[in-house]
Parts: sequence; C-alpha cells; structure tokens
Amino acid sequence: MFVLLLCFLTAFAMAYLSIPYIIKIARDRNLCEEPIERSSHTISTPALGGIGIFCGTIFAVLMWTPFQNFANLQYILCALLLMFLVGLKDDLDPIQPRIKFAAQFFAALIVVFQGGIFMEGCYGLFGVHDFLPVNIFRVLTILVFMLIINGFNLIDGINGLAGSIGTLAAGILGGWFFWAGRIELSVLSFALVGTCIAFLKFNYTPAKTFMGDSGSLVIGITCAILIIAFIDINYELPGNSPYKINNGPVFAISVAILPIFDTVRVFLTRIVRGQPPFSPDRRHIHHLLIDFGFSHTMTTTILTGISILFITLVIVLDGILGLHALLLLIISLASALTYYLHWAVGRYRAQKMAF
Repeated sequence: MFVLLLCFLTAFAMAYLSIPYIIKIARDRNLCEEPIERSSHTISTPALGGIGIFCGTIFAVLMWTPFQNFANLQYILCALLLMFLVGLKDDLDPIQPRIKFAAQFFAALIVVFQGGIFMEGCYGLFGVHDFLPVNIFRVLTILVFMLIINGFNLIDGINGLAGSIGTLAAGILGGWFFWAGRIELSVLSFALVGTCIAFLKFNYTPAKTFMGDSGSLVIGITCAILIIAFIDINYELPGNSPYKINNGPVFAISVAILPIFDTVRVFLTRIVRGQPPFSPDRRHIHHLLIDFGFSHTMTTTILTGISILFITLVIVLDGILGLHALLLLIISLASALTYYLHWAVGRYRAQKMAF
C-alpha cells in the first residue's frame, strides 16, 4: 500500500508542477484551441494538458513498478507513447480520423500480440466460451481496445468529464488489483489516478487547459489495458476467492459505462441516419445535458455520479442475477435514461423556441 501511495503522489506532483508551465508555453506560442460552433467553451484555451498526464503517468510507473513482476511493461509503455504522440500531433495540427484510427489499431496490436494482454475467451458472454481459435479472441480484444480508446476520446467534450471518469475507472480497478495481489497493475492504475486528479485542478470550470487528444488517448488506452487485464485475471481466480466477481465482464463494462455506451449509441445513431460514424455532432450525452441548461461542472458531476451508481448496482446484484440478466439490466437502464434525456432536451428546446 505504501508503494501505491508513493506512486500516486509522484504522478500527482509531476503533473501538478508541470501543467502550469505547459499552459504558459501554450499561451506564449499561441497553441490554444479556438471555440467553434460545436464547442462547449467560448474562449481560447490551451489544449496540451495531456503532456502532463502522460509524463506524470510514465514517470511514476517507471519509478515504482516492480519490474520482476511486469515483464510486458515495455510493450504497454510503447502503446502509451504511440497514443501520446499521435494525440499530440492532432492537438497541434489536426489529423484525419482514419490516421488516428490506424494508430489506435497498431497500439492495440502491440499490447495484444507483444504484451500478451487479451481476452482468452468470452467468459460465457452471449453463450460463447473458449472453444474458438485464440486469434479470434485477439482480434475481438483489439476491437474492444479501440472502442474504449475512442470512447474516452469522444467524451472529452466538456470540462472535467474524461478526467473524472478516467480517475473513477482506474481507481476502482487499481484497488481491485491491489487486493488481488497484482501490484504491478495497481501501480499503473494509481499513476493514472494521480495525474488525472492533478490535471482536474486545471480543467474544472473555468478551465485553464484541456487535456486534448494527447491526454484522452492515453487515458483511454490505459483504462482499456486495465479493463482487459481485470476480465482475464478475475476469471482465473478460484470460485472461493473473496475478490472474485462472478459477472466480471459486466462489471468491466460498468466501470467504463459512459464512454462505452455513449460511443456505441452515437455511432449506431449516425449510421442509421446515413452519416459516417466519425462525423462530429452534438448527440453525445454530455452535449445533451449542456443543451438542457446544466453547467460543465454539474454535467460532469451528474455523469460521474451515474457511473458510480451503475458500478454499485452491478456489485450489489453480482450474486443475485446471472451474467446476461445483469447485462440486459444495465443496458436497458442506460438506454431508458438516454431516451428520457433526448425527450427532455427536445421539449426544452421547443419551449425555448416558443418564447
């Protein structure tokens, strides 16, 4: 536990002390994000906070990781570095979505094939177990990686949201890894938690900086690694282990329910409307809450609170409902809440136009 505290403090200090200088350099060099029609901010703001997130995370991981227990760390760091560099390039000079998508694929490829972090089965999800060829599961894992990475990238649209959800996901999984005896993954988790909390000091309204893609992509791939590792490690635990979660895949989904559900929902909505899945719009859940009249801080608080409720719900019902019943419950609940929000926002807009 002491090592994790030192890891957290190291990451926090590195990010907290470096971000003000990053903000100053960004303003001096005019490296700021200008508001556009789709933006939720109204003033020019530096968008290089992800540099502090990446540097703090990497520094703490290298400082405190027990390397004898983490032989594949080099591949994880390679994937994080790739995501950071691609994100930084996009922050400084926007790149096409297909290039970013290809970089995400390659980063996932490194972790899965070189790092050996992948789902070795579907763990009973949809009735599928481990009778398929291992390369099928590797491909499925890469798709999951890209979904989670894009999910965190796409929820980074308002102050504090991506950092708060990243802190929540990494903190919960980091605690579980510690209790399950996987200290090396706890170090990675709490390094990310430390940098995210430090970053949030400068990102909550009024935001002094944004994390940009250099931050959201790093948070996304780190959380994806932690989630995939959790699913596999949890499955291997004996049935009488006090730390085993019976419905591991559903718990993993609940930890990142907002980026996963919102990304799938928005992509499907765009496809149904005949639009490219990566075309920008304001259909994300955080945009709907902003359009309903909530502030950035209130929207972030509401969505983080709802994420906590989903995680709590899954934990409480873990020994009561089966895998598919629990999965159906959280998807139905998330869909019902989103449908109600769409209806409420539509009604709110109609009333505003009437006056």
